[in-house]
Amino acid sequence: MHIRAYLKPHCGWSNGVRAIFRKYDLPYEDVDIFNQRDRYEEMVQKSGQTKSPCVEIDGVLLADVSGEEVENYLLSNHLVEPNGLTPDAPIAAGCTAAPLAPLATQTMRFF
Repeated sequence: MHIRAYLKPHCGWSNGVRAIFRKYDLPYEDVDIFNQRDRYEEMVQKSGQTKSPCVEIDGVLLADVSGEEVENYLLSNHLVEPNGLTPDAPIAAGCTAAPLAPLATQTMRFF
């Protein structure tokens, strides 16, 4: 199975998707759309929308999904078997501003 996940480094939704991949021990490509603008543009072009996470599994694109939705897709398409493990992070939680708070104290130059 080939998985390419368009994710943000500090996002509850993105971390939920990562938690599902860890739960099922699935290798995946973690595409950083926050720090790499060209990767974000690639995601928008493929998905037709601007929201993330987006996950591509064997050519099928799941747009604007939570970890819970990714898990449901994997299970309903028999790509993984139920394993009874608990994800190590919330799988349906939104983003918070906490990880970005340190950036708020930094001076930004616009020239």
